[in-house]
Amino acid sequence: MYMAKWSHICLDMQRMFAEDTPWRVSWMPRVLEEILEVANRYPECTIFTRFVPPNSSGEMPGMWRDYYEKWPMMTRTQIEPGLVDLVADLKRLVPPARIFDKVTYSPWLNGQLHSLLSREGIEKLVLTGGETDVCVMATALGAIDLGYKVILLKDAVCSTADRTHDAALELLGNRFSVQMEVMRTEQWLASV
Repeated sequence: MYMAKWSHICLDMQRMFAEDTPWRVSWMPRVLEEILEVANRYPECTIFTRFVPPNSSGEMPGMWRDYYEKWPMMTRTQIEPGLVDLVADLKRLVPPARIFDKVTYSPWLNGQLHSLLSREGIEKLVLTGGETDVCVMATALGAIDLGYKVILLKDAVCSTADRTHDAALELLGNRFSVQMEVMRTEQWLASV
């Protein structure tokens, strides 16, 4: 039987979302154990994305400029540079795990991640990280548009808002059920 090649995409598990900043995702620590379970077993299959803010709002186009005018304290000239880094438990896995930086919610816009995965023959993506209703959703929908099979590990994604997290999981699991599976980490690990 043919087995699809897969990659683990872990989204934005960075210090700026884990520590005391305006963008803190308070329940990020609750999913870290599940993410570590996947990344520790398969570091060579793991790509960590990092959401990298601009130096200033003026570097960004359109509504992104307005976004960073609302959040000037989170631009790179204002935050401590290390806050862009992955949390320590994940950072130690690089290499063999890899880092992919992005400046928007979706990692697909510049084409580099898709090009890399295509060269490696990747057909299936396992998604973890944050935030479920923002970057995870943007990544999942973009992956579906590009033709990947998506596995979303529902106990390994987090958000700042329970209601929209739950709604995103329901939407992704039901509306996109042909192209995406939503499951628990333990269930997926048992199938690999």
